[in-house]
Amino acid sequence: MFPPLRTARLTLRPVTLDDLDDVHSFQRRADVVRWMLGAEPRTREQSRASVIAMTGEDALRAEGDCLSLAVAGDAGVIGIVELVWRSQAESTAELGYLFHPDHGGRGLATEAATALLDRGFGLHRVYARCHAGNEASARLLARIGMRQEARHVESYLFRGEWADRLVFATLAREWLSR
Repeated sequence: MFPPLRTARLTLRPVTLDDLDDVHSFQRRADVVRWMLGAEPRTREQSRASVIAMTGEDALRAEGDCLSLAVAGDAGVIGIVELVWRSQAESTAELGYLFHPDHGGRGLATEAATALLDRGFGLHRVYARCHAGNEASARLLARIGMRQEARHVESYLFRGEWADRLVFATLAREWLSR
């Protein structure tokens, strides 16, 4: 199990069932799930199923595993950050995150994502993907020091329309020398 990770203002820790109310407070919002593929605002029961699934995502033990961490601050759980181990052979993981917009604009998502990557670099490469229209996500990825590697033009169906996807990445040597 992943031990809690503390930053100046946050604690990143495994998700528990006690986090349901906080997680549902942002998963139920249309503005939060707007850029998520196939996602709609969640009911409380859907959030409960999501939280239950995340409680088992507490370590990267094998390829395909997901490490999902609650991002807790003074106001409770304000977001989730995760690493998904995409390839053991290529030593690659994918970064993901979801935050309550009421806590935006203060650098908390930047702080949380940076802390997770600081802890996660036993890997060769970490990448992240976002819809090209999700400017806030693209700015966050650039702010934490990931470079935009690609813009995949009309590469996936998003809400019934072809959409562009941005790909950001960083290598261990780049991350550790920043």
